[in-house]
Amino acid sequence: MITRFDKLQTELPHPKNPSPNSAAAVQELLGGKFGEMSTFMNYTFQSFNFRGRAQMRPFYDLIANIAAEEFGHIELVTYAINLLLTGTTERGDDPSTTPLEAAGDARNTYHFLASGQQALPMDSQGTFWTGANVFSSGNLKLDLLHNFFLECGARAGKIRVYETVDDPTARACVGFLLVRGGVHIVAYAKALEKLTGVEVGKLLPIPDISNKRFPEAAKHEARGLHRILYQFSPEDYPQAKQIWNGQHPEDGSELRVEVGAPEGFEPPELEAEPQLTAPIGPDIDAEMFKDVAGKLFPELKPSARRGSRSKVSV
Repeated sequence: MITRFDKLQTELPHPKNPSPNSAAAVQELLGGKFGEMSTFMNYTFQSFNFRGRAQMRPFYDLIANIAAEEFGHIELVTYAINLLLTGTTERGDDPSTTPLEAAGDARNTYHFLASGQQALPMDSQGTFWTGANVFSSGNLKLDLLHNFFLECGARAGKIRVYETVDDPTARACVGFLLVRGGVHIVAYAKALEKLTGVEVGKLLPIPDISNKRFPEAAKHEARGLHRILYQFSPEDYPQAKQIWNGQHPEDGSELRVEVGAPEGFEPPELEAEPQLTAPIGPDIDAEMFKDVAGKLFPELKPSARRGSRSKVSV
């Protein structure tokens, strides 16, 4: 089971220059082959499918903890995309003024024609994410090696998106993900070392550029976020600490497991886009909705509540 908190793992500023093309670039970090949808679903299925947990419990706990964090990363990237799309077409309630005309120049018109200027589970080219991106072989060494490669590929993608967009919203998101994705790279490297004795950490960083070169990532590393693996459950999955310990392979700092979710930040408010009837249109008839609700749920009508003492099971 997953407990959900109405928080984001890092603070996202509102964009200085909202841009549908910047939003399209960030989509790669959500629904691309190496995006957050892929990391979340790979580790989730591997943890659900894990055989021999009693013998290999630390590895199971590690994958399960990382899967839980990836769920929050999907939400974070989604918010970044939504913020970059907010206000990029003409707001109003008159469809005859062609309020979506600006969408014709957008690289990904799905954001306007198939959603309310919102993120979708797709990559930067508009190709929808697919379950074919999930790898769950059942062989622990092979799955860990795949996960290490997946995280390194994801890091390369984040760097390229960072170099593509200069808006503070996108860069705040990418900088945070570079640090937390770096934790997962080191975690899988240490898991492979524990399982095989091969010093995988000597390969890092991949690609060969330090997170400290990115100001939005460096500030998180300065407060030690690259050293922390979160155990989101207060009691479950504690044996990950048998793998996540010792020194960080890049700067020698001490690794630690933190029990509980990070404090988090309030999600930014996403403004209405009336030209897309998001969230509602201009011609809402409140009385009609009350009438329909009364027909669908007669037991909730005010008259029914006054005239009956019967209990309603929900």
